[in-house]
Amino acid sequence: MPVILPVEGVHPQIPSSCFVAPNATIVGDVQMGEDCSIWFNAVVRGDVNKIRMGNKVNIQDGACIHCTYQKTETVLGNNVSVGHNAIVHGCTVEDNVLIGMGAIVMDNAHIGTGSIIAAGAVVLEGTQVPPGSIFAGVPAKKVKDVSPELLKGEVERIANNYLKYSSWFK
Repeated sequence: MPVILPVEGVHPQIPSSCFVAPNATIVGDVQMGEDCSIWFNAVVRGDVNKIRMGNKVNIQDGACIHCTYQKTETVLGNNVSVGHNAIVHGCTVEDNVLIGMGAIVMDNAHIGTGSIIAAGAVVLEGTQVPPGSIFAGVPAKKVKDVSPELLKGEVERIANNYLKYSSWFK
């Protein structure tokens, strides 16, 4: 059974269309949109501030979504994929974004629509990622623009695949 806990009387809001893996953890002020998936060993911790997710968000195995007490909430738009073991903390991620495996996105960062954060990248506090950008490295910097083929072929494909994968467990 997944661990789904209230914090100070605030319960996570999880629509029935969502999949939550048996060993995932979701706590506190978390509101998920339709068709989201929280995968094995992922943690979504809305204990010190709120976390909001759009539709068709997938939080992959071992990822951690958190926020900062009385400072920063975390907002994930529609069709956002958060890769395995990534950390997304107190930031805003717009629609159609891929955050690669092991990436870290820090407080007050803003990831624009249609962007990709490369695997292992560290997006420092306050970084503004323009829409349609690929950021990579430590610290993360813009390396190029996302092509329409990459947006359709990878970002959208991954979001759609995770919707399919979650159907195998329902």
